[in-house]
Amino acid sequence: MFANLSSQSRDKIIGTWLLLLGVMVYAMILIGGATRLTDSGLSITEWLPVSGVLPPLSTESWIAAFDLYKTTTEYKYQNFGMSLEEFKYIYWWEWVHRLFGRLIGIVAIVGLAFFWFRGWLAKEQKFHYSALVALGGLQGFIGWWMVASGIGETNRIDVAPYRLAVHFTLALVIIAYITVLWNSILISKTETFSPKAKISSTILLGLIFLQMASGALVAGLDAGRTYTDWPLINGELVPANYLEPSLGFRSVFEGIITAQFNHRIIAYVLLIVSLTVALTSRNQPLSGKFISLASMIFVQSLWGILTLVNAAPMGLALVHQGFGVWILVYATYLTAQSYGVGKPITLPSVSDRHL
Repeated sequence: MFANLSSQSRDKIIGTWLLLLGVMVYAMILIGGATRLTDSGLSITEWLPVSGVLPPLSTESWIAAFDLYKTTTEYKYQNFGMSLEEFKYIYWWEWVHRLFGRLIGIVAIVGLAFFWFRGWLAKEQKFHYSALVALGGLQGFIGWWMVASGIGETNRIDVAPYRLAVHFTLALVIIAYITVLWNSILISKTETFSPKAKISSTILLGLIFLQMASGALVAGLDAGRTYTDWPLINGELVPANYLEPSLGFRSVFEGIITAQFNHRIIAYVLLIVSLTVALTSRNQPLSGKFISLASMIFVQSLWGILTLVNAAPMGLALVHQGFGVWILVYATYLTAQSYGVGKPITLPSVSDRHL
C-alpha cells in the first residue's frame, strides 16, 4: 500500500502526523489549564505510568485513592471535609490529563517507528523527530516533578509555581518545534529576507515565550484572581511591595503581586514592540504577517484585561491561554519564514514523475 508512494505523498503523510501531534499538544495544554484552574493536579498522588492508565474501578479503590489525597497539604488546608463525589470531580480532570499525555506518546512513537522502518526519513529528519519524541518523554518526567512538589512533607497547597512554569514552557517548546518541522516539509522554502525581518521575528518570539512563561507563574500562584484592578495594581501604579520581604528575590518566582506585575509589564512591552514592527515593516516582505501578529497580540491584551477584572473564571482564562498558544505558533511560523525554513523547491525526480 505504501511501497510506491512519491516523496511528496510521504511528506504529506508525515505532515499529517505532525499536525495531529500539534493539535493533540494544543488540546493537552488546554486540558492542563483546566486541571490547574480546578485545582485538580494533586488529586492523584502516585506516578504509575502503566497501571495508572486505569482509574479506580470499585468503591474500595476510590476510597483508597481518596485516603492518599487526604495526606496532602492541599486537602488539609484547602479541601478538608470534601466529599468522595467532590474528590472524583478533581480526580477525573487529572486522570484525563495524564491519559491524554500517554495517547500523545503513543501517536508520536508509533508514527516515528513506522516512518523510520519504512525508510521514509532522511538522517536529519531521524534526528529531529527522535528529539521531538524525547522531549515528549521528558515532559512526562517534568510533569511528575511538578506534582511531587505538592505532595508528601510540604507546606504547599499547590504545586511549585516555577515547576509549573517549566512544565508549561516545555509544552510551548514542543508545539513550536512541531510547527517548525511541519513548515520544513510542507511549506515551500522562501527567499531569505532582510536581517531586520529575522531580528524582529526573533525578538517577538522571545518576548512571547517570556510572556507565556510569566503567565504560567501567574496561574501557579492564582495571581490572576488576587489583584483584579486595572490599570493600577492593588491601587498603585507600581506595587510598593514588589519584592515581598519574606521572599526577597524569590518573589520573582513565588510572589503573587510580583508575578502579576511582571506579566503586565511584559505584555505592555510585547504590544509596543509588535505594533512598532508592524508599522515599520509596511511594504516589506512578511509585512502582512507582522501586522497579523500585532493584531492578535492587541486582541490578546484586551482579553487579558477582561480576564483579570473578572478574576480569571475558567472560560475566560482558557480562551486567554489557548489564544496565547496560537499566537506563539503563528510567531514561530513567521520566524521560520523569515529565516527561510521550508521545503526546498526542486523538480520531481524521474521516478516520481512516473507515479
